[in-house]
Amino acid sequence: MKIINESDTEEVAHPGRFMRWLVNEDSLKAKNLSVCVIRVMPGEAVRPAHSHPNSEELIYIIRGQGKVMIENEVGNVKEGSAILFEQGKIHMLKNTGEIEMKVICFFSPATSIDNYKTFDDISFPD
Repeated sequence: MKIINESDTEEVAHPGRFMRWLVNEDSLKAKNLSVCVIRVMPGEAVRPAHSHPNSEELIYIIRGQGKVMIENEVGNVKEGSAILFEQGKIHMLKNTGEIEMKVICFFSPATSIDNYKTFDDISFPD
């Protein structure tokens, strides 16, 4: 039986977020998707802007509120929002609230942070 608890995975600090991989090649051995949970502190943005050249990503806001940027278009997000980052689209997420934002991220096909394409010259729009 393939079951994992978030607390059983290592949390890794990356710029603007803390990340735990729930489903990847090391855990649960899923072949067609990967899943991580991130925590974003108030005022922080997931950095750098990035895209997924080989995958699409769907995020679901579990807790908190903020803004999302996709290809320089900005929208508001809150608890219960689902956002699709299409394959290859540059995106960022920012916590504009007063509490920690918690987000679950689904990737298909599976990916890892090593496969992100980063854009250090792009900042979250004001």
